[in-house]
Amino acid sequence: MKDNDFISPSKGRLSFDEVFYDMMQYIHESPDFEYKVIIGTDSQYSQENTCFVTAIIVHRLGKGGRYYYTRNCEFIGRSLRQRIFYETSRSLALASWVAERLAENGHADLNVEIHLDVGVNGKTKGLIREVTGMVIGSGFDARIKPNSFGASKVADKFTK
Repeated sequence: MKDNDFISPSKGRLSFDEVFYDMMQYIHESPDFEYKVIIGTDSQYSQENTCFVTAIIVHRLGKGGRYYYTRNCEFIGRSLRQRIFYETSRSLALASWVAERLAENGHADLNVEIHLDVGVNGKTKGLIREVTGMVIGSGFDARIKPNSFGASKVADKFTK
């Protein structure tokens, strides 16, 4: 990811460092709450390209949250299976980056979840075990539909 690759609905274009700083400010302004950091990726295929959106959500449990996203489009056709695995790998890469920065800044205990755009209904049900295994094997919690709003709601909103 390049500098200024992220977008915040309230702050505009931000670098990863600026996103991380804003996340920490948000957490430090109300430190008594419980927080989760959620990473989710979704994609939208069209004849021209496939757009991938990966979101970082800082969820202040019971009190809302903030989110940031990065979007890139490819002109490479991918099967549904390839797209789901690529979405998962994008989320894992960003989650690793975020977790490393959290640990460096004294927040190693902050829970990081990866929300996957797969569920027991639909064409992706056969991929659940494989992609959740990738995530859990990498040390993160995995959520699938209907509990994966980071991918199915937040990231999905910006794929179109």
